[in-house]
Amino acid sequence: MRVKDVMTTSVVKLSPDNGVRQAARIMLDNRISGLPVVDDDGALVGVISEGDLIRRTELGGGMPVADPTEAEDERASAYVRRSSWRVGDAMTADPVTIDENASVERVAVLMQEHSIKRIPVLKDGRLVGVVSRADLLQAIVTASQDETAAGDEAIQRSILVRLNENTGLEGLDIKVAVSDGIVHLWGHVDTKDCRRAARILAESVRGVRGVVEHYAESDLQQP
Repeated sequence: MRVKDVMTTSVVKLSPDNGVRQAARIMLDNRISGLPVVDDDGALVGVISEGDLIRRTELGGGMPVADPTEAEDERASAYVRRSSWRVGDAMTADPVTIDENASVERVAVLMQEHSIKRIPVLKDGRLVGVVSRADLLQAIVTASQDETAAGDEAIQRSILVRLNENTGLEGLDIKVAVSDGIVHLWGHVDTKDCRRAARILAESVRGVRGVVEHYAESDLQQP
């Protein structure tokens, strides 16, 4: 699934010359956590978010404890961001962005790495949408179900393939048999997490009616 398949294309945008209070009001009215900021040519120049606004002078952010190790220009820049009425001064410039053809998995990784909730989506460098955590949740709800063909042999093949798809189970000696939709797992799997992962992997395959584990308890590593 690609970003363009899940993103929101109806995007509320701001100009750098809009006011900070206007930005806050739009966020409240639309129940969103951030807004893209574009220049007169429509190019993305920044993002203003809840995180930018909670450091405002209006909330008591005008008199932070002085940091003697911080350079004068850094402290001056911080003062401008928390005190100016202009969105262009308060926003985060050079925000994290993503191309519309990137994978949904890549979006999730970026959100986790940067602790952000919304990412502007670009096409040929131009803003075409925004993808948010809510969009990812919607993608989970509407995701197509597993398309594994019916039959015990097809289920077995699907499970064996998935065991080697970045599951943490690669290289483990896990054997799989399927009878009437019941999956039987055995082999040398010596941690509870790996056993749990194998069971969940099997349960996610269409047509599986149950999972039976035949691991030897003597192989299990105790915490």
